Amino acid sequence: MRKALGGRGHFPVPDPGDPVTTSPVRFLVWLATRHRDSLVLATVFGVLCTLAQALVPVAIGLGIDRGLLPRDRGALLVWGGAVLLLGVLQAVVGTLRDRASATNRFGAAYRATQLVVRQATELGAELPRRASTGSVVAVSAMDVGSLGTAVEGTARGGGAIASILFASVFMLVTSWQLGLVVLVGVPLIAAAAARLMRLLHGRQERLRDRQGALTDLSVDIIDGLRVLRGIGGEDVYARHYRDASQDVRAEGVRVAATVAGIALLRVLLPGMLLVAIVWLGAYQVSTGRLEPGLFVAFYGYTVFLTQQLGQITTMLDQLTRATVAAHRILDLLALKPELPSGTRPLPDEKLRLHDPGSDLTVPPGRLLGVVCATDGDARALADRIGRYVDPAARHGETPLSDYRTEDVRGRVLVSDNGAALFSGRLGAELDIRDARDTSRGDDGDGRDGRDGGFDRAAVLRALEAASAEDVTDALPDGPAQEISGGREFSGGQQQRLRLARALLADPEVLVLIDPTNALDAHTEGRVAGRLGPYRAGRTTVVFTTSPILLAHAEHVVFVQDGKAVAEGDHPSLLADPGYRGVVTREVTA
Repeated sequence: MRKALGGRGHFPVPDPGDPVTTSPVRFLVWLATRHRDSLVLATVFGVLCTLAQALVPVAIGLGIDRGLLPRDRGALLVWGGAVLLLGVLQAVVGTLRDRASATNRFGAAYRATQLVVRQATELGAELPRRASTGSVVAVSAMDVGSLGTAVEGTARGGGAIASILFASVFMLVTSWQLGLVVLVGVPLIAAAAARLMRLLHGRQERLRDRQGALTDLSVDIIDGLRVLRGIGGEDVYARHYRDASQDVRAEGVRVAATVAGIALLRVLLPGMLLVAIVWLGAYQVSTGRLEPGLFVAFYGYTVFLTQQLGQITTMLDQLTRATVAAHRILDLLALKPELPSGTRPLPDEKLRLHDPGSDLTVPPGRLLGVVCATDGDARALADRIGRYVDPAARHGETPLSDYRTEDVRGRVLVSDNGAALFSGRLGAELDIRDARDTSRGDDGDGRDGRDGGFDRAAVLRALEAASAEDVTDALPDGPAQEISGGREFSGGQQQRLRLARALLADPEVLVLIDPTNALDAHTEGRVAGRLGPYRAGRTTVVFTTSPILLAHAEHVVFVQDGKAVAEGDHPSLLADPGYRGVVTREVTA
């Protein structure tokens, strides 16, 4: 009982389970029934609360007919006490209903979030290629909340339906004419509301599509702002963004017009029903076929039914929004990894990686610099070395695609400038290793030295290697400072923190793509001088055209047109005109 009413430690659940993905409605039902106890309690309390409200007009009417009109003080006190008790009952069961509903809301939102996060983790690096940034942001920021709100609203909606049925039966028994008006009027109003909800559903979906496209466009503009300024394309993209923004605004106005129409009819239609009931009831009182107290009760029911119809309309609106949200979430959950996992375990030996497509060989345990004449070659080579595409690189004579994906991911890490920093304690967000992994972070006495979810000594060493100690020195709580996704840091600071995180992961093979292109020369020099010693004995591949970094590399390979055409150390390769032109930005005739 306490757990169903929202006991502490209830969320999130260890395993969100396997959802039903055949349709948005079935997914919503599956999500709601994961918290069956609290769902049943919320519905029961919701019905009891609204039935207590529904009994109030009856108690007031009987108080008038049995106590007020005949001047019977005892009967008046009895029915007045009944109204008081009904009010207390409403307060108690209403509180319990809201607690159970909150459990349903957060349970559904947490479980949906866990499913989305699990799917994003399984897709990994494929996610940006398979789903737009706007759609992922919309799912994580809005859709999961819509599901929780809809599940929460079922208790009030269920209570509203029960109270309408009770009021209809009461009026039908008391006055069949009034009961018939209610039984005909309520379904007509519900049918009109359902039709408008379907119209709203379609317009909301179109709005979401355009919002997602606008988010994608804004992300593209931000990512390519420096390039756009270089080629003078700012005005063109500004016009594109302005036109897309106006499309979103226009679609939002259409959605708002539909919402406004629903709000109007939510008042107008129940109001017309109220007028009809009051007119017919007053006529029956004037002809002596209905007692005055019961007429007052009927009037109370018209107001009560108006509120309950509004509650049902709200529930339908929430379910409509939830259906749209569930459709979006199912689209994301339906994505399957394109790269099948191999079945062989990766041998427990030093990785000897070779890419047949470019003839690039990665020497084990050394710091390798790779210079690509074309920007796209660096990304393509890194993806093949990390087995993010097929055909992948080889370990010896065996393609990495033959090995289990989790084994490859555990030993080869590719880090680029698109990696995000997450919200939380900075040190914990940088130190992503398992707390049991103390290979580089112990205190020398057999303890792991983890403090507040991270190994402070190891974090400080990695920050020093990435020349990012000044970033944490400026924070009030140092590496224990709570951050908000890295938005408080400059581009160069974020790049150094990403590098520190990659170093802390301590993979056997670390692949870095332009890890210092946002840094000034002095900071880049410090990073270049510290990277090799920190990674001593481990394989490190740095894709870069920075002469500062290349000067500290133990070996350098020059890739042109997708092929390794020269190798050696940085000074000797400067004799190659092609290499020199890429590294020094020297234009050859």
